[in-house]
Amino acid sequence: MDERTRYFRRLKRLRGATRRWSVIGGGLTAATAVLTPYAGIGVADAAWAASAGASVALAWWRWSDHRQLAATPAPPAPPPALPGQRLVAAVERFPAGRQVLQEVRRHRNRYAVRGSAVAQAWDRLDRASTALTGLTGRLTGPGEGAALEAAVAEQWLRDLGQRVASVERAFPLTSEDGRAALEQSHESLANQFTEGVTAYERLVAAAASYVAEDGHPVTGQHPALTSLIDATDRLRGLAEGLSELKRPSAPAA
Repeated sequence: MDERTRYFRRLKRLRGATRRWSVIGGGLTAATAVLTPYAGIGVADAAWAASAGASVALAWWRWSDHRQLAATPAPPAPPPALPGQRLVAAVERFPAGRQVLQEVRRHRNRYAVRGSAVAQAWDRLDRASTALTGLTGRLTGPGEGAALEAAVAEQWLRDLGQRVASVERAFPLTSEDGRAALEQSHESLANQFTEGVTAYERLVAAAASYVAEDGHPVTGQHPALTSLIDATDRLRGLAEGLSELKRPSAPAA
């Protein structure tokens, strides 16, 4: 739900609450004005008067909130969603559809850098990113900060790789005078991208080492493995005991 829709929905709720409490307060006030002189002043009249006053106060508060919200400018309308965008949003609601869209985006980005000087390093970045995705759920504690830094670094690397490919496609359109300077800048960006991918791979390797060491038990064996071996031994002993009970005993000589 966008901010504009939320704004008007809240404004409508406040308007409805103002009308509702105004009607209740007016009815209780009229009942108090009629019944008090008719039956005299008593405990019931005090209850009528208190209810009427509380209803009028609530109506006034709701009207004040409504007037204050109405004086605030409404948020701008969001840009209209294209039919393709609505379809993508519907598909992304399902885990399988989200994975398919991620794979499609990955191939589209890979197609954008095909044949460039960073194509091989881009493939290395894809493999490292896939490996880190499998480790992210197990990076707890200090590893969570490293995962966030890796996500920011990956976004920067992908933008840098596409920038290198875009500059490279402009080589045929560059004059001879500016070709040398453009090639030098392109080479500097490509080297920076390759070094960044190497650093990213080292981070993924360090994350894998952290996950592996975090999974080792403090003692020699994990308690779950020890319980599994004990349960196996118990079941084997029970099976052998049942087999001996059901096996007919040999007749005495």
